[in-house]
Amino acid sequence: MATLDLSGRILFLCTDADAIEQQLKGADLADVPPHALRDDVSTDEITPMSVLTRFDDRLGRVPYLGLRVGNRNPVGMDAVRAGGFCVTVAGNRYGKGSSREHSPLAEYRAGIRLVIAKSFERIYRQNADNLGLFTSTDFGLIARIRRGEPIEIDELVASRDSLAAEILRSGGLLRYGARAMRQIHCVREAVDSAPRTLVQKILERHALQTGGTGETLVPGAGAFVRADWRFIHEYYTGMAAHMLHATFGRPLALHDRATILAFEDHLSYAHKSALHVRNGLLPDVRELSAAHRQFAREYGVRNHGYLSEAEGASSEGSEGISHAMMAERYALPGQLIVGTDSHTPHSGALGCVAFGVGTTDMANAFVTGAVRMTVPQTLRVEFNGKIAAGVTAKDLALHLLADPRIRSGLGLGKVFEFCGAAISQLTTDERATLTNMTAELGGFTGIVAPDAETVRFLKERRGIDFEIEPWMCSDEGAQYAEVLSIDCEAISPMLAAPGDPGNGIALRDLAERPHVDIAYGGSCTAGKREDFDHYHEVLAWAAARGLRVPAGVKLYLQFGTSEVRDYCERRGYLKAFDEAGAILLQPSCGACANCGPGASTAASEVTISAINRNFPGRSGPGQVWLASPPTVAASALAGRIASFAELQEQYRQAARLRRQSG
Repeated sequence: MATLDLSGRILFLCTDADAIEQQLKGADLADVPPHALRDDVSTDEITPMSVLTRFDDRLGRVPYLGLRVGNRNPVGMDAVRAGGFCVTVAGNRYGKGSSREHSPLAEYRAGIRLVIAKSFERIYRQNADNLGLFTSTDFGLIARIRRGEPIEIDELVASRDSLAAEILRSGGLLRYGARAMRQIHCVREAVDSAPRTLVQKILERHALQTGGTGETLVPGAGAFVRADWRFIHEYYTGMAAHMLHATFGRPLALHDRATILAFEDHLSYAHKSALHVRNGLLPDVRELSAAHRQFAREYGVRNHGYLSEAEGASSEGSEGISHAMMAERYALPGQLIVGTDSHTPHSGALGCVAFGVGTTDMANAFVTGAVRMTVPQTLRVEFNGKIAAGVTAKDLALHLLADPRIRSGLGLGKVFEFCGAAISQLTTDERATLTNMTAELGGFTGIVAPDAETVRFLKERRGIDFEIEPWMCSDEGAQYAEVLSIDCEAISPMLAAPGDPGNGIALRDLAERPHVDIAYGGSCTAGKREDFDHYHEVLAWAAARGLRVPAGVKLYLQFGTSEVRDYCERRGYLKAFDEAGAILLQPSCGACANCGPGASTAASEVTISAINRNFPGRSGPGQVWLASPPTVAASALAGRIASFAELQEQYRQAARLRRQSG
């Protein structure tokens, strides 16, 4: 039997920074109880943004460089590799956050061969499989490894689906693909009449069969599916090309090239990013862009790039954020879409299955047309009742993230099917906020069944007269893992306290209101047309009363796509933005990914942001509070965290006092 070489040391990622530093200095911890392990270790902490410009052996120097324990980052450069560690142990929801394959790759290249945790996020674990990095939830392995007992590979993969097991036995996805994916066939649609969810129906229409997969899409089974669209952005294109050329040589034969899209959407403001300038990363950024553009040119892949190229002018920014542009220009109900970004589920707002994958998955999909996945279960999330004035989809998402059931991992790897009376009150832009943030919920994807609003959106945005087919809904009696019912009438404007999107608190319950140094409205989650309607409502109200963002506070508004920018220009929004003191930025991921203006530069700075994540270091070293677009704009004007309603009341009280004193 083949065994895994685990002759190195075990690194426990603890809640005590001293305990981690002791291990890095050579001490081996004898007994670490589960409650002493760090939960929610994010990919931003495993490989922070500052290291993502590399994808070669240098990644082995940096795992856990961003790990935040208390007020410290105990793991330094080269520490894991120098310590001779081969196993990492942590707590719940390991690998939260982005789809960056850099994280398991950094661990692997530092010598880690097995990660043991209470639970794993879907994309992280799939990326680890694809690289040949083993993962397990069996803490009984620790004592056996310490005794020097051989651990058989078959035992490590016994609890995994058959496809994941074969990929790990093969040493990774590309090696598996070369052996088992020479013959790929479409699977016939199911002929039985059992009730199905919308996602099940879409997956059935896109299912593929290979040498290692069956014909049935049973939840929990490994499968391959055909994608209507595959897209990649500049952080991953060079890595994918490197993998493919090393495995298959060049030139490559790309499968159905017309359905592959490339986006430069993250780094167009890197020259104004303190992180990138301070760390001397701009030459690496240029290398990433060069590799991305070369791949697109060499293989004739449609590339959505920088505005200076797309518009023939010297301007900053890009055409738009990849997944936001997918919803605006490409996605259609019933389609299946994959992208190298964890927020790919954005397009689920249109009634399609859209999910994020890692670099190896995308590289394999480029040449085979097949996308790996684990068939998910579905959670039905019913948003019932009337949404209160001043409450947005972002507030609904933050409320759901704070639900103890979600925080404990109920949604891990599952589809979030959003429905209920409140969903019919939301536009497609607002629905996209919910599906987008299934990444933070730990889900596989999010979806809203297409309806009259979807038809309106497609006609207005794309000029398409779309007809919803009868099958494009979940059947009555379809099976769900669980049904969550949420009373929207009880939800008020929400916040997520610094550290994790799940740190939800109703704004009205926040007794002490922190001052604000930076307010940021933008990103894929909050850079859409309706988000800018919200920013404008607040700032136009302020401008009409002569109110401006106070000195010492900076308010950044960054368009998600060039279409959103053009929409704001047509509507006359820019005048109010300028009068209120907002700083406008062209489309880009920007501060959300610590890639441009709006990110903090000092630990003492407090940011209120409409982005989707506030993991330690995600948007700079400061403290990041998450909020809705109107709350972000109102807080910028107030100089402290406040809702729009509170800002208005504050103004009314001040006006009354002036009248009384006059």
